[in-house]
Amino acid sequence: MTTARDLALVAADPRDRTVVEQGDLSLALAGAELIDLLDAEALTLDGTLLVPAGPAPAGDRLLSEAAQWLADGGPGETVDDWLWRRGRDLAGRYRTVLEEEGLVEPERRRHNPLRRQHTAPADPSAIRAAGERRSSGEPMLGALAAAAGLTAQGGETSDGLDDERTTVLAAVLQAVTELAGERQRRTIEAEAFDNIWRGY
Repeated sequence: MTTARDLALVAADPRDRTVVEQGDLSLALAGAELIDLLDAEALTLDGTLLVPAGPAPAGDRLLSEAAQWLADGGPGETVDDWLWRRGRDLAGRYRTVLEEEGLVEPERRRHNPLRRQHTAPADPSAIRAAGERRSSGEPMLGALAAAAGLTAQGGETSDGLDDERTTVLAAVLQAVTELAGERQRRTIEAEAFDNIWRGY
């Protein structure tokens, strides 16, 4: 399993009742894909610039898709640019693929159609293996899980990561912070608009 798939499986674990913002998870998954491409030597970094270095390993269609996106990004794309471009709706894409592969399956709809859907394992061994990797203290998966909101920030450390992986992790954390700020801004604006209509 790749880091991105393990992160998606950890997020899909129905035993974990943590409510995760899909945008945060999507950004973390886009960062995890960069880590996987670095591990596969399909990518290097020149500072914060992405430099394609070879094809993605065969056998993982999402990682192959990410490598194609990397090639399509053209010269001069930064880690930050990638996170926002590739991360759009990426959590939903991973969930769909994991469902198609029988690794997770959607729970039955409850009476409330607006309730956020969780997933239940079709094959619990995949989620169990991802959870074991996370609990083993593997720094990159732990840090990305924290960035996505799956665990409290601060328990994970980037000690032992090289400069390229530290750069990716820092960009993910910054992007998640920016997205949280944007959500807060929209909430404040919506509340102000509601107050105008109420005559406050």
